Amino acid sequence: MALLHQSGCSPGVLKAASAVVALCLAAYILGPPLYWHLSEALAAVRHASSSPPSCPPCVCDCASQPLLSMPLGTFPPDLLDCAKHNPEVSEDMEKNFAELLSEELKLREAEALESQQRADMALLEAKKLASSYQKEADKCNSGMETCEEAREKAEATLLAQKRLTAMWELRARQRGWKEGSAKSRAASR
Repeated sequence: MALLHQSGCSPGVLKAASAVVALCLAAYILGPPLYWHLSEALAAVRHASSSPPSCPPCVCDCASQPLLSMPLGTFPPDLLDCAKHNPEVSEDMEKNFAELLSEELKLREAEALESQQRADMALLEAKKLASSYQKEADKCNSGMETCEEAREKAEATLLAQKRLTAMWELRARQRGWKEGSAKSRAASR
């Protein structure tokens, strides 16, 4: 406290300063939401108390905005409002609008059918290709089976020939044949 008195700040001034800071913080935090609520309430009161709304004259060129270039259902509100405010254009616009929408729907249907046909053709082509690959795979498997059967037969024949050779060699040895003597006789002839 002695330090406060020496610096020239009284406790009342400090309380007032902290109260001002607290009020500023509260206004900073609560101000924007209150402002938006109040402005919405004032707008609602003005709208309710005013007479039926009178629209300003339409400043648009309805004919310059092509309908078919816009995605379905995304017509700008000012284009539709333009036709509403002009009674001469309104009837013609409603007829033209309905015709244009039906034309656009027909075009989109034709595009969808064309796209479906392309997808069907691509699917058919893929099926043909898959069938061709399956036939080639079946041929390959058949060839492998044939090769395997031939290998097994050749192996069995070789085994039988080895047994027969071993049996004849055994008989020849039993009768006195020696491996070197047959070669020397063949060389001397």
